[in-house]
Amino acid sequence: MTASASPLAPAPDSLPAPPLSRRPGRNATIALAVLLVAAAVPFVVTSPSRLNLAVLILMAAQLGVAWNILGGYAGQISLGHAAFFGVGAYTATILFTNFGVGPWLGIPAGGLVAAVIGIVVGWSCFRLKGHYFAMATIAIAEIVQIGFNNWEFAGAAVGLSLPMTRRGWPVMIFDDKASYYWLALGLLAFSLAVNFAIERSFLGYYLRAIKDEPDAARSLGVGLALFKQVALFASSFLTALGGGLYAFKELYIDPPSVLSTGLSIKMALAAILGGVGTLFGPVVGAVVLTAVEEGSRVLLGGSGRGTDLIVYALLIVGVAIYYPRGVIGWLLERRDRRRARRSSGHVDAAR
Repeated sequence: MTASASPLAPAPDSLPAPPLSRRPGRNATIALAVLLVAAAVPFVVTSPSRLNLAVLILMAAQLGVAWNILGGYAGQISLGHAAFFGVGAYTATILFTNFGVGPWLGIPAGGLVAAVIGIVVGWSCFRLKGHYFAMATIAIAEIVQIGFNNWEFAGAAVGLSLPMTRRGWPVMIFDDKASYYWLALGLLAFSLAVNFAIERSFLGYYLRAIKDEPDAARSLGVGLALFKQVALFASSFLTALGGGLYAFKELYIDPPSVLSTGLSIKMALAAILGGVGTLFGPVVGAVVLTAVEEGSRVLLGGSGRGTDLIVYALLIVGVAIYYPRGVIGWLLERRDRRRARRSSGHVDAAR
């Protein structure tokens, strides 16, 4: 590709074309079956506490999947994604409480606002590399949190409550946990579909090239800044959708609950623990992290406050040292070793 070639052009001969699945029909059938089984969970699990745990797992998985677009495929480690989550939550809440805009329009509007902010953040921060970029995202998230802490229109430090005068699907406020479960499942499925589309398109190949060999990608005419912006736009939009859903589930938000640095770390850790840059890695990581977080609260109560953060730190160290490819990578390695042993056994038998 020459330097004058458009960075949005289809993959040239010098970059491999995205592979097509050899069994697309079978994969689609498996995905549909898994989705149907997951959708039937509320009919089997009727305990409100267990359903609430399932909702938290689905929401954490969705945030990890959203973060994975930027941090996994593009390799831009953001530790300030809570800013987009909080912007989505506050936008949807303000539109609903002050202007009567329903969540079906307010939540996507929050996603667009966060995506626009993401473009501004990317324009200023993508000049930085490595840990400098991560530090800049932390600083931006802290600035956003301070801003909402002092913004009277958004409730300042007191926060905002959603009115419960109406209930039902039009206002996304329910008395049962099953409805929130289906909403969280639908949002997770949508986020996975976006990740799958990116992964299998030339965009996914460009992002991985930017992550692994940025200089080589630049020499081939790939616009690094442009495609990083595209990744951040998609990632911030999906993260803000999760923030809007959280606001209507909890019916109350304040800066510590939707803009904390711990929330940003949890988004990143879900993807890193499960398998950064993989489709289902964030889902696996979210299951582990949410189980640890909720388990520490149940077992230790108030005396164990902060225990989950200690466990997060230990998980980060353990994954970095022993399983840098995450749980998914570890499973793939085991599968490859079994196949290698099976192949060597067939060769020995043939001899």
